[in-house]
Amino acid sequence: MTSPGPDGLVVSQATLEDWKVVVGWAADEGWNPGLSDRASFFAQDPEGFFLGRLDGEPVSAVSVVNYSADYAFLGFYLVRPGLRGKGYGLATWETALAHAGDRTVGLDGVVAQQDNYRKSGFELAYRTARFTGVVPAGERPAGVRAAGPADHAAITAYDAACYPADRPVFLESWLTAPGHRTFVRHADGGRLGGYAVLRPARDSLRVGPLFADTPDDARALFAALAADADGRALAVDVPQANAEAVALVGKLGLGPSFETARMYTGPVREFAGERVFGVTSLELG
Repeated sequence: MTSPGPDGLVVSQATLEDWKVVVGWAADEGWNPGLSDRASFFAQDPEGFFLGRLDGEPVSAVSVVNYSADYAFLGFYLVRPGLRGKGYGLATWETALAHAGDRTVGLDGVVAQQDNYRKSGFELAYRTARFTGVVPAGERPAGVRAAGPADHAAITAYDAACYPADRPVFLESWLTAPGHRTFVRHADGGRLGGYAVLRPARDSLRVGPLFADTPDDARALFAALAADADGRALAVDVPQANAEAVALVGKLGLGPSFETARMYTGPVREFAGERVFGVTSLELG
């Protein structure tokens, strides 16, 4: 897919190698991308990444990753500083958004862009805040352990209840990506009661997702993450619609740094929002 834009801008699909530069732009914006994230993003939908180029040089980016026949997620809406306000971002946006077809599209929008997203048909669902800080390490609680390959089927089923689409392809990569550490929490009878992933990033370690049945389950998973973090700061993106999740990170001593808005273009499949104590990624939902 190739599309012309203003001033000779050419918008086309990007490769995994191309996307390195976009991850760098995200880091410059303070988004703190995970070091191994992009391979998992491309595993889900390798055709969902778009670059705008001027004379062959990347200047703009948008990703629209299709998860199912009904749902896609938009992220990485970026234009290089000094080239903004020229229509490059909008041209890239329009080409990328067409990739979703008639699917409902979700995004996590920064405050400065939310009015623009509304003009494109996105409506607010809830707000998300990033919380960051050091959680003192202690004993790993009973019922929490590091996950292994034998846990992947149960994690995938649990994840499907907490997200607007099934995403087994993405999870197969996310759970096994270099540096990613996954922990599971078992409830009574050995049933899975939650899971969490910790991954290295440019600055603080990123937590996501953190899905759990109850605040106690989420707290237990946080304790395991803190033990594995070895004194390094953790960052987690918390839906403010989940008051128990917001209360938990406050009790753990994490402080808010910035806010985004989860927005959708239409209806999404029902999911257990009360179990979402930390979203997977602001770039991919």
